[in-house]
Amino acid sequence: MPGQFVKTQKIEDFFDSILDIFYDGIYITDANGKTIKVNSMYERLTGLKKEDLLGRLVTDLEKEGVFTSPLNPTIVKTGKPQTSVQVIKEGRRVVINGYPVFGKDSKVAYVVTYVRDVTVLSQLKEQIASQGELIQKYHQEAQYLRKTGYQGNQTIIENPTMKNLMQLLKRIAVTDTTVLLLGETGVGKDVFARKIHENSNRKDQPFFKINCATIPENLIESELFGYEPGAFSGASAKGKPGYFELADQGTLFLDEMGELPLSMQAKLLRVLQDQEVMRVGSTKIKKVDVRFVAATNQNLEKAIKEGRFRSDLYYRLRVAVLDIPPLRKRREEIMPLINYFLDKFNIKYKKHIHFSPKVLNYLMYYKWPGNVREMENLIQGLVVTQEKEILDINDLPNYILIDDNHKEQIFQPNALNIEDRTLSEIMEDIEKELLKKALDQHGSITNVARMFRMDRSTIFRKLKKYSLT
Repeated sequence: MPGQFVKTQKIEDFFDSILDIFYDGIYITDANGKTIKVNSMYERLTGLKKEDLLGRLVTDLEKEGVFTSPLNPTIVKTGKPQTSVQVIKEGRRVVINGYPVFGKDSKVAYVVTYVRDVTVLSQLKEQIASQGELIQKYHQEAQYLRKTGYQGNQTIIENPTMKNLMQLLKRIAVTDTTVLLLGETGVGKDVFARKIHENSNRKDQPFFKINCATIPENLIESELFGYEPGAFSGASAKGKPGYFELADQGTLFLDEMGELPLSMQAKLLRVLQDQEVMRVGSTKIKKVDVRFVAATNQNLEKAIKEGRFRSDLYYRLRVAVLDIPPLRKRREEIMPLINYFLDKFNIKYKKHIHFSPKVLNYLMYYKWPGNVREMENLIQGLVVTQEKEILDINDLPNYILIDDNHKEQIFQPNALNIEDRTLSEIMEDIEKELLKKALDQHGSITNVARMFRMDRSTIFRKLKKYSLT
């Protein structure tokens, strides 16, 4: 029919333009292997020209070395799709996927071959792998944050030494240098490590903490450096990045550095110096960009003399040092910390527990050998286990009550002369001395008011009455 012929002719006129829309190279041959259509993407991918290919048999082009391994003969013979890697005469490699088109006689009439550049596919594969590593990296960080229960730092700084230390921390943080944190167990070295990260140019990048004392010696290398698939018995079939890779562009906090085995100390030194890592079971070196913060409660100089710590690693770490004082030397912070943890756990466990003035006074002079961590655990335990709202001395655990080293420091009213004096006068003297002692110990009207569970205005009025302001 004339109308149908015109419509078919119009489609034929646009057929080349339609083929040029595709992102893949397209090469169409008939059952004899004659080239009948080539789109512009094929020309770009292979460097071959359309006019040099149209009308030519693929077998002749193969003989002339234009390309290798044409799929047409095999597909015409088998009637099944085929895939191969084809080499173009200039050495370019492409992936070709051929599909049969059947005629009314159920025989192959045409072969349509899709062509993709191997180089582009390799780049896509690398991009996908890189994105996969990035997803895994942030997945690991999210797991770490969930595991540690991190909800942000609450830093209470009242002590002059601590204030100076925090100023030094802010100056060091922006330099990107390695930092060594010293101090007793529980003083808050992990808080300082996070503060360094949060005040650095890496604050939007990952932060990881690894406790060198809690990982078995036979696993610590794979944890830090990662491993390749099948690197050892029980290894994941997909391999695993180590903390050095996970913390790339961010900060890695190595806690309890003094517990790191000597063999790992040497490997860590190379990472610090060269910023290069190699997974267990791999021969490929990978560059990383990690800011290291290390911490220990040990005397590393003594450990060096005893042969437990490498001197070269010690001096590599000892670039910027922050020595955090114990809580017993920061008494200005004891009461604010008590109030902070009490509020924190009251909210968490839906309680309304408070400490009596005697308890507050007792805790004020306790030595806190476990420092801030001990205080946090103590208050959490009291909030969890106690039912009454106001806790007294007898509610404290025995290990605190039998501590004799601080009892003489608990303030008590001086011996008072009660002869020829009214009860009101005696009580005023006791109140005056208690307020004076509390103000000396806690430093501010707000803290004294919190200690005695009274309004600030009431405390101020009483201090003014006794000329203590």
